[in-house]
Amino acid sequence: MFELIADFLVYDLLKLQEGAAFSSSVHFFFYDVFKILFLIFTVVSLIAFVRTFLKPGKLKGLMLRSRFGLGNLAAASFGALTPFCSCSSIPLFIGFIKARIPIGIAFSFLITSPLVNEVAFVIMGGLFGWKLAILYALSGIFLGVIAGIFLGKLGLEGDIILENKAVDLTEKTMPGSFFGRLKFAFKEGRRTFKKLWPYVLGGVAIGSVIHGYVPQEFFMNSVGKYDLFAVPLAVVLGIPIYAGCSMIAPLIFTITANGVPLGTSLAFMMSIAGLSLPEAIILKRVMKFRLLGIFFAIVAVGIIAIGYGFNYLV
Repeated sequence: MFELIADFLVYDLLKLQEGAAFSSSVHFFFYDVFKILFLIFTVVSLIAFVRTFLKPGKLKGLMLRSRFGLGNLAAASFGALTPFCSCSSIPLFIGFIKARIPIGIAFSFLITSPLVNEVAFVIMGGLFGWKLAILYALSGIFLGVIAGIFLGKLGLEGDIILENKAVDLTEKTMPGSFFGRLKFAFKEGRRTFKKLWPYVLGGVAIGSVIHGYVPQEFFMNSVGKYDLFAVPLAVVLGIPIYAGCSMIAPLIFTITANGVPLGTSLAFMMSIAGLSLPEAIILKRVMKFRLLGIFFAIVAVGIIAIGYGFNYLV
C-alpha cells in the first residue's frame, strides 16, 4: 500500500524520473514517512485498546516476575519474528512502554526486531548456508536478551520521556463501554502521533538523502581497507545508512565476494539495521539523550563482538 502511494506521488503526480538519485530519495522519504506514521498511530492505539481490558499493573507485574531473563527472551524472540526495520520497530516499543512493560524487556524487542527477521533469515540461508543463518539469528536474539537485561538493571526508567507523560489507567478511570475503550485508544494514538511526527519527518529526510546520494561502493571500499579495525569501522560507517536487513543481505554477499570477511560484513549490516541515524532522531523524542547514548553504545559493542566472533569462526 505504501509503495503504491509513494509511486503515485513521485512518478505520477510529481512526474519525477524513475531511477534518478533525487526521485529515489523522494520515493524513499514518502514511503517510510507514511509507513512509520501509520504504524505509530495504529500500534499505539491497538495496544492502548488492549490495555483497557487488563487490570492496571497486571502486565507489568507479570513481566517483573519473569526470572532468568525469560521476559527478555520472549521479547527478543517476538522481535525476531517481526519484519520491521529499526524505525518501524519504534511504534511497538512505544506501545510496550505505555503498557508499563519494564524498559529492559522493551529494549530486548527494539534491539532484536530490526536485526533478525524471517525475510533476512531466508536470504542469508540461501546466500551463506543455513548453519550461518541460524547462528546469525541466535546471535541477534542473544544480543537483544543480554543488552535488554543490562539496560533494565541500570535503573534509567526516568529517562523514558513518553512513559512519564503516558495516561495511567486505574480502576476508577478504566473505560467501561466498548466505545469508551475505542475513544481512549484513539486519544492515546493521536497524542503519540502529534509528539513524534516532526521527528519522523526529520529522521527519514536524513535517511532519504543518504539513500539517494551516497553510493554503496563508498562503504564497500572503506570497510575492506582496515584489517584489525575493520569491524568497528564497519559499525561506524553503517550508522548513517537506513535500511532493513532484508534489503542489505544481498549487498553483504557482494561485499564478502570481494574479499571482506563475513563477520565484518555482518557487523556492517547489523549496524545499518539496528543503529540507524533516523532511528536515533525519532528515539530522542522518546527518551533522554543519556539513555539513548547508552543504548547505542551497548548495541554497538555487541555488534562488534558478533562481528569479531564470525571472523574467528569462519
